[in-house]
Amino acid sequence: MPDLDIEFTAQAYTISTWILPILLAITLHEAAHGIIAWSYGDDTAYKLGRVTLNPLKHVDPFGTIVLPFLLYLSPLPFVFGYAKPVPVAFHRLRKPRRDMIYVAAAGPMSNFLLAVISALLFHPAALLPDAAAEWVQLTLLNSIFLNLVLAVLNLLPLPPLDGGRIAVGLLPIGLAAPLARMERYGLLILIAAFFVLPYAGRFIGANLSFFDLVIRTPVNWLMPYFTWLAGLS
Repeated sequence: MPDLDIEFTAQAYTISTWILPILLAITLHEAAHGIIAWSYGDDTAYKLGRVTLNPLKHVDPFGTIVLPFLLYLSPLPFVFGYAKPVPVAFHRLRKPRRDMIYVAAAGPMSNFLLAVISALLFHPAALLPDAAAEWVQLTLLNSIFLNLVLAVLNLLPLPPLDGGRIAVGLLPIGLAAPLARMERYGLLILIAAFFVLPYAGRFIGANLSFFDLVIRTPVNWLMPYFTWLAGLS
């Protein structure tokens, strides 16, 4: 029983260092979409009370709480989730095709900004008492990693991800239109990439982990810059 108590305490401690990073990273990502859409003429999110930095306005019970917890307990090597999508009426933007790019880019940029802030907070965190400093710094490390993962993931050029909408706004109409029509299948493609490919890879003895091949590589490339900013190099 003592071993179980120690294991439970360790698990609870680890989970506690992920709660705030997940809550802030996912919900502020959505808030950024609403804020930029409002500034470019679409007040849909504003009227629904979604142009706010209050995370509670953006929390999706399953996507923000249950899904990350289940993934943490699973054998999968990653944790992610989602908030309630901020509604954007792109036709109400002043210049819909151009402004859609700014609205879409706001989400990943907010994650990069949170990663920078998390790195900078390492310096004052070191002034806390040892136990508190250790918890805060681990939370900040998780925040850097999670925000980089979300930024990289959302910049993939696949609708409904932000990168897909950015690509639709940048590409010529002849290429943008078929890409936009892929939005209805985008979620299914992501599910297959994250969950089906790794299992298929096991049968053929190859690493087909979408996370390892597509997400982790750029995140690993970016991490040293943020750890340097945090004073860890």
